[in-house]
Amino acid sequence: MEQNGSPTAASECDLERVIVVGGGLAGLAAAVGLAPRGFRVTVLEARPRLGGRAGSFTDPATGQLVDACQHVSMGCCTNFTHFCRTIGVEHLLAPQPRLTFVTPDRRRSVFKADPWPAPFHLGRALLGAHYLTPVEKLRVAWGLLALLSERPDADPPLREWLLAHRQTDRTIDRFWGVVLVSALNETVDRVGLRYARKVFRDGFVRHRDGFTVHVPAVPLGRFYDAELRAWLDRYGVEVVENCGVKRLTGAVSGVELRDGSRREADWFVLAAPFDRVPDLLPPELAADPFFAGAKELAPSPITSVHLWYDRPPLDLPHAVLVDCLGQWVFSRGEVAPGEFYLQVVVSAARPLKGLGRDEIQTRIGEELARVFPSVARATLLRSKVVTEHTATFSAVPGVDRLRPPQATPVPNLALAGDWTDTGWPATMEGAVRSGYLAAEAILARAGRPERLLRPDLGG
Repeated sequence: MEQNGSPTAASECDLERVIVVGGGLAGLAAAVGLAPRGFRVTVLEARPRLGGRAGSFTDPATGQLVDACQHVSMGCCTNFTHFCRTIGVEHLLAPQPRLTFVTPDRRRSVFKADPWPAPFHLGRALLGAHYLTPVEKLRVAWGLLALLSERPDADPPLREWLLAHRQTDRTIDRFWGVVLVSALNETVDRVGLRYARKVFRDGFVRHRDGFTVHVPAVPLGRFYDAELRAWLDRYGVEVVENCGVKRLTGAVSGVELRDGSRREADWFVLAAPFDRVPDLLPPELAADPFFAGAKELAPSPITSVHLWYDRPPLDLPHAVLVDCLGQWVFSRGEVAPGEFYLQVVVSAARPLKGLGRDEIQTRIGEELARVFPSVARATLLRSKVVTEHTATFSAVPGVDRLRPPQATPVPNLALAGDWTDTGWPATMEGAVRSGYLAAEAILARAGRPERLLRPDLGG
């Protein structure tokens, strides 16, 4: 995808100008798609940092970079992997060939692939799951076969479908929910079948490397540091942080900034969260039915609990929690002398609504101490609770009717964001796909069509 060379100073004035509103993964992916292809790109980001929801903030108590929420990738995330390789940060992702599932009784099961072709590579891992009985494993296998046999566009309510296909409350809670709540940031009773099928097909069945989890070895903010900045500089991309956009102007000819100034360009990519889009559009565009879905998408929250202990609290790099309030726990090691950092992720965090931060931290800390003896022996030094109330859109049945394509009715305007129509749920992969698709839309309308999207793993 990346082309050799970079625009020279003499030729930059002749390049078509693109303004990307939003410096999250979607906006950055659009910039990466357009900058090497004859466009002078400016990225405007309201925050003092890049990365959006998949980024970090500086802890005021210590100055440490802390991820708002731990994001992970998988082997099936081909476009996110390509983006990281293009900007030179792929080495900051650490593949995890083993997952450990832990139940409140402290028993563990290791989930890893055997050297067999897909879909048989994970058969023994499923058989070894201690938290399912032999009969439940047969039920799950039957359900998986039935799920994969469904049409790709079939999207009935998932829980009802599962119950109609021999699943029980226990298999839903201990298998389907364990995987899907983390993958889709939504509970089984609220999601549709389509994206549940995609998670299992692409992540576990289609290719033997699809399920491999890739965990950032550094805070996410590091992904947007030296290597990315050097790549953007090489291609003449201007990044302006602390630059809030008030709205697009005209139909569409520029942007009005919150400080009252204006910027003009030839092309625009609106890479904002769905709840911000109506306010950023001119009133006449906000009323267009094409953009109506952004107003109807429902948000789903994620809560992250950050805990610092006086000694190593975990003997694992990460663990999947079964029958617990938290779904994942990540150990980030010693981040300062005598400080060992854990992060617990609670996806689809509506049950925590109304609880104070102290109560959430207490519940999570007590849960970890019950499940991991080493946590019980450690002393908690400090903690922080962060909730992203609009972390993702809710993948309810039929949600794709609300997700617009990247090419809009406005000839010089494209949309980007994991909430747009990417064929994926709200993930880092979905965000990058949307940015690449937005760049494709602009290239096509500029008379230079080019395929930027990478094929699926095994595709």
